[in-house]
Amino acid sequence: MNRATPADLVLTGARIHTVDPGLPEAEALAVRDGRIVWLGPAADASGHTGPATRVIDAGGRLVLPGFIDAHNHVRLGSDDACVQLAGARTLDTVRARIADWRAARPDAPWIEAEGFDYSAVPGGRMPTAPDLDPVTGDTPAIVLSYDVHTAWLNTAALRRLGVTRDRTDLPFGRAVTDPDTGEPTGFVRDFAVKGLSREGHRALRDLGVPWASPDRQYGRLAKSLDDAIGYGITTVVEPQNSLDDLALFRRARAEGRLRSRIVAALFHPRGTTDDDLDAFEEAARRYADDRLRVGPLKLYIDDVVEPRTAALLEPYAGCAHHRGDTFYPPEEFAGLLTRLDARGFQCFVHATGDRGIRTVLDAVARARAVNGPRDARHQIVHVECLDPADTPRFAELGVVACMQPRHAAPDIAGPGQDWAENIGPDRWHKAWPLRSLREAGAVLALSSDWNVAEMDPMVGIHAAVTRRPVGGGESWTESETIDVAAAVEGYTMGSAYANFLERDRGSLTVGKLADFVVLSRDILRIAPEAIPGTVAETVVVGGEIVAERGRPLAVHAPGE
Repeated sequence: MNRATPADLVLTGARIHTVDPGLPEAEALAVRDGRIVWLGPAADASGHTGPATRVIDAGGRLVLPGFIDAHNHVRLGSDDACVQLAGARTLDTVRARIADWRAARPDAPWIEAEGFDYSAVPGGRMPTAPDLDPVTGDTPAIVLSYDVHTAWLNTAALRRLGVTRDRTDLPFGRAVTDPDTGEPTGFVRDFAVKGLSREGHRALRDLGVPWASPDRQYGRLAKSLDDAIGYGITTVVEPQNSLDDLALFRRARAEGRLRSRIVAALFHPRGTTDDDLDAFEEAARRYADDRLRVGPLKLYIDDVVEPRTAALLEPYAGCAHHRGDTFYPPEEFAGLLTRLDARGFQCFVHATGDRGIRTVLDAVARARAVNGPRDARHQIVHVECLDPADTPRFAELGVVACMQPRHAAPDIAGPGQDWAENIGPDRWHKAWPLRSLREAGAVLALSSDWNVAEMDPMVGIHAAVTRRPVGGGESWTESETIDVAAAVEGYTMGSAYANFLERDRGSLTVGKLADFVVLSRDILRIAPEAIPGTVAETVVVGGEIVAERGRPLAVHAPGE
């Protein structure tokens, strides 16, 4: 028998779940020049080793393809310089955390906070500047909601940012006004659409908000990239960037921080011109390798359920008429998507409400009718409240459902939370219909939506399988759970397909890139409750070990 050419890396003694129906399981694999050249039984692994081969003994552990997080805001990230409000369930707790932060930093020019939960404000109302003023005083304060779709300002920040009753349409959002006085309340909507845009970020930076500075942005990106590879996320889809932001990824790559592969979508806000689209196409040509790829476009059709800004088919619970709004009239959006489709762009469209989702599906149908069917793989991102009549349309139109199962857990969206209360029990069956979409033939691309929810794929997989909180408790909308293998597929092959990566990633298959993770527990065999806490023992990207036990290894910058 002729010996194979020695591999650079051999993994043996493993239970390899390949996510490839042609060879569902193996015990060993070999890597040469960054790609898989062989999979098979452990007894044959020695035939692929040589004096220079690095051998990893998995000790019987489960090996999966590297996770592909299809919607992960690594550039937005979480900022250690901010007051951390995650878990603050009452207004008093929010104020106490801000007061403690301010007391420790009395000379800070701004108070910045993140992770605010809408349900912390009693009575279902939105927060106001007077809610902040007692603990912030004359120091301007900006508080970002946990979904980063809204901002909350104190009176000093309203003055500093020039928000008045005559100036509510801001570069970074839309200031809410008091219906009686006409004065701005301190609550700013549409922050995700405007504040995270190129112009919005520039405006915040120019107004002196430290959070928007390039160094703070890079710090958030670098930390999130370290977290991603530590969790075994070997490809990250960063869903909303401007051309300005690409410099941050270049810097991360030059400094050796870009251990995960990146797909960066470019934000297409209202007002994007043909010249902008030409620049987007040029960026896609410039950044087109397997480490950093630019190309898809991110759009919004509606906002979010919690502040009642998602677009619903029927009024919000307790409302006679309010159904939320779409950012575009349906005809205008259909025309826009048709033009983008004709130019060959893939579109990621944020849609949470059932009317918003239907508007996108109708637009895709229009594009196919006008331009002819093509393998566009347009994505609807979030799919939080889907009317059952629209479920089969995803497969019929070739639309990918890019979803975040953690959002569906009851401690985030269930009874007693703003999402469930705003939608109302009669519509809870529409919530994050993972199983219904999968059974209808739709492709599921699963993701975290970090920093809206935890980045760890184990948390997302647990939520997809149980619809329970991480710490245990009652399940919510349990009929829409999926099994562990389906959830793994959604985090690997589903997300690969969704981003035109299936030829190189998503499964452990001969010829594909050697991106894989060795897990501390066999999540396909243990009780679902034990999935959280499972650790990425070893993470390999392109045949190189880049992280162990959740910690990224030092990687030299290219050329060093």
